[in-house]
Amino acid sequence: MNYFYSNLLFVPALSFVIAIIIKWLIIKAKTKKWDINAALWSGGMPSVHSAVVVSLTTAVALKMWIDSDLFAVCLAFTVIIIYDAINVRFEAWLHAEAINKLFPLEKKFKESLWHLPSEAFAWSILWITVAVFLYYII
Repeated sequence: MNYFYSNLLFVPALSFVIAIIIKWLIIKAKTKKWDINAALWSGGMPSVHSAVVVSLTTAVALKMWIDSDLFAVCLAFTVIIIYDAINVRFEAWLHAEAINKLFPLEKKFKESLWHLPSEAFAWSILWITVAVFLYYII
């Protein structure tokens, strides 16, 4: 067994760091500013919390296989997290947008909270790939 799979927390921890770095670089490309705080905020892509749960679920599937109870628990939490990122946060975005239009406050509510299903799917493929890479390559 390799280094990253000796303790399953290494895989999602590395995915977390990779997601933050990618998000930071995307923000830099869009705004021309290095803003680490923006990379740590909720919303935007890649989804850091989705990176953690997808890579952990993949790691558990590879280490303990898909018939394990732990995989079932991880998969359930992954589905809940991604559902939240797509649907519940979409509703929060609608509320934030409506409140921001109704009440021109100095401090506006953050509107970029949710993810498109296509974004969630595409980025999930990356986190699965990271977990598989760590299992077979390193």
